[in-house]
Amino acid sequence: SVWLFVLFWTAVSSQFSPAPSSPSTFISDEGPCRIYNFGLSADCQGRQLDFVPWRQLPVTLESIDLSYNGLHVVSAADFQNFPQLRILLLQFNNITHIANEAFKNNPLLEHLNIFNNSLHEIPASPLTSLLNLKELFMSNNLYRHATLADSFSKLVRLKVLSLGGPLVMGLKKNDFQPLKNIQLQTFAIKCSSNLSYYEPGSLEVIHTKQMGFDMAIDQRPNALHHMLRDLANKTLSVIQFRNLFEFTYYMGDEDIFLNLKDIIASQLIFHRGKFNENLLKMALLNLQVTPIKWLRLQYIDFARSPTFVDSGAGSSITELSLDNLDLWYISNPDVLRFDWRFTWFKRIKQLSIQYVYFSSVPCDSWAEMEGVELLDVSNNRLSDDVLYNKRCNYKGSMPNLLTFNLSTNELTSLEDLSSLIKQFRKLEVLDLSNNKLGSAKESRHCVWTQNITRFIAHHNYFSSEAFHCLPTTVSYLDLSDCNMDQLDLTYFKKATNLKMLLLSGNKIKFIPSKWESPSLQILALDGNSFGLISKASFQHMPQLSQLRAGNNPYHCTCELHAFVQDTIAIGKVNLTDWPLNYRCYHPEPFLNTFISKYFPGKVACDIRLVIIISVATTAIVILIFVLICYIFDLPWYTKATYQIIQAKYRAHKENLAGDVGNFNYHAFISYSHSDADWVRDQLLPCLENNKNPYRLCIHERDFMPGKWIIDNIIENIESSRKVIFVLSRHFVNSEWCNYELYFAQQRAMGKTFSDVILVVKEPIDPSSLPSKYCKLKKMLSTKTYLEWPQQVNQQPFFWAQLRSVLGKPTMTREETNSIRSRNTSEQFSVVEERIPEVNKPLEVGLGGLVVPISS
Repeated sequence: SVWLFVLFWTAVSSQFSPAPSSPSTFISDEGPCRIYNFGLSADCQGRQLDFVPWRQLPVTLESIDLSYNGLHVVSAADFQNFPQLRILLLQFNNITHIANEAFKNNPLLEHLNIFNNSLHEIPASPLTSLLNLKELFMSNNLYRHATLADSFSKLVRLKVLSLGGPLVMGLKKNDFQPLKNIQLQTFAIKCSSNLSYYEPGSLEVIHTKQMGFDMAIDQRPNALHHMLRDLANKTLSVIQFRNLFEFTYYMGDEDIFLNLKDIIASQLIFHRGKFNENLLKMALLNLQVTPIKWLRLQYIDFARSPTFVDSGAGSSITELSLDNLDLWYISNPDVLRFDWRFTWFKRIKQLSIQYVYFSSVPCDSWAEMEGVELLDVSNNRLSDDVLYNKRCNYKGSMPNLLTFNLSTNELTSLEDLSSLIKQFRKLEVLDLSNNKLGSAKESRHCVWTQNITRFIAHHNYFSSEAFHCLPTTVSYLDLSDCNMDQLDLTYFKKATNLKMLLLSGNKIKFIPSKWESPSLQILALDGNSFGLISKASFQHMPQLSQLRAGNNPYHCTCELHAFVQDTIAIGKVNLTDWPLNYRCYHPEPFLNTFISKYFPGKVACDIRLVIIISVATTAIVILIFVLICYIFDLPWYTKATYQIIQAKYRAHKENLAGDVGNFNYHAFISYSHSDADWVRDQLLPCLENNKNPYRLCIHERDFMPGKWIIDNIIENIESSRKVIFVLSRHFVNSEWCNYELYFAQQRAMGKTFSDVILVVKEPIDPSSLPSKYCKLKKMLSTKTYLEWPQQVNQQPFFWAQLRSVLGKPTMTREETNSIRSRNTSEQFSVVEERIPEVNKPLEVGLGGLVVPISS
């Protein structure tokens, strides 16, 4: 049995157990032991060692843990090299012998643990030199007597002592005489499960604050009289009995707890053992007249007494006044009403009933607990119908209850709980954690007492609809780990006293910007599912001073960066888990990057700067585009391309109309004599001398000799599919050109001038034209014309435009009959003809051809 070790060793010596080493204190993990704490501590626990590896340990050690190994002997040399040793743990080995000089060189040793070994005698001689010893654990060994040697009287600094073992059959009066002048804090004694003797006065010399007994008095129940008498008039903080009756229930009539009334102690613990109604009643009746204010029954095997007689109200425990009553791990829930009543709870201030698994709560139990201020019924698998009985009248019950702990049960209905608890008028703290509460179906109509200030409900299953079933008077609300994915903001507007809100470990996907909570000071949102928070998220929480929002899948954006920077800079809100719990989840290049190391560019995060840069960039692009257009004449090319497309469209319409192929010439060229060289050298070669030549009509080459000029003009214009006018300042000054323009207009009457092509060889201002050219003015203003480009690189595109306007060359009527010879085009002479009325040569605008006109 290890109860003494668990009770006292964990309470006062846990500080000496090996602590995990941090990188700054770690030295070596090589060899049989782990050396840490800058070479001051060695962890050799559980290494299957059968000897002390002292040669491999530094001499600077102050703490050595050799527990849970296979050591058999502690020799004189094992610890002689460690003069600074203060803590030595040797528990759970198989040590049978300790050399007399084993600790001779360890005068500073303060803590020695040789619990649970195989020592056949108390090692008095090895301990003689340990004058600084404060804690000595040597119980659960194989010695048969608990008698201490006189040398123990020198251990004046000793505060904790445990001794005894399964072979110690009893205690004698002189066993502990060496301790009579030593003031202990803790004393624990273990004897055989079959106690054979106990001499009165055995414990009388012990001066301690905590007393522990691990001995079964099944065969010697009267020994309890003597033990309690030995402890009389001593001031103790804790008395613990373990396995007081280990094998049988006490069936005697003698009150073996009679001397309990003389005990001055704060707490009495019965750990394990068998209790029946009679024994429990004896203990409680005597507790009624003692100053003991804390009673704990844990791991008790309780049973009804077949001889128990219920004599009415007189058999009940009515005067038991305790500050604390703990009933933990009781095998039979009947212990709650062991005398068939609940009156023993009447004057208990703090009642804790855990792991009892009672299956009903009778109506009268609530009324009997009138003095209870704290009721803890956690860990009992309670369901709604067990806790709340609609047939009970709860009015006026639990009038002094301040704290109600219902955690770790199987409750599902907030509505039923509110119906029960609304009668507890003074209730301030309600713990409903680790249940199954929060479904919308079971959270419809809730009315709570108006005094609840702390509502603890973590580890439940709350839906957003369940918020309206929560008390609005709380200042503390814990809904951590409740599987929530969204919040009901209307609740927080009503909960005007709420100062601390814990929502950690949920699935909240976003933080609404309109979240209002005027009094909230502390908010925990860590471990949720939202990725964005901003300054607007908490702007309606003017009192907020502490925020825990780490371990969320943050989207590292300018908005998040601005929130963090402003929060840290202003300092009004303290990010309590900053910066280790704040990492980027998105975008992927920043995955697992600490947000504290995320610094987006100023350009990306300043919208004003973005606008300025965008406007400036756009202006520069436009300027560059304009410049490119100016340099490369892009508008001209665009316009020309548009004209080509229009021409192809018109040609397509003409094909559909069947107008193609009914002419002798593809085009009649009208031009001034001054432009003849351009026509001969540029226009004709580009249109006639190619793979698909056009048949063009010019007066120099194609007019019929002997015919009147006017007839030639009219006939050839009529027999040409298109008419091309080469416009220049000379064209405007040519009278015959004006005639040709007029005849072309007359021919195009009603045809929207689609067969008239204007080629502007040099710029002409339409407003400068004489009034007789009104038609030409109109055409230049309304009809798209082609401009001859002066840049050589643009001229190929001009010819492509012109061909497009002319359309695809097709076979003319003349070509189907005969092809005139063009070899004489260069043999025509140019004759200027004067008009007699004007007394000056009249230029017939036929490329400079002068035809004499007789009178």
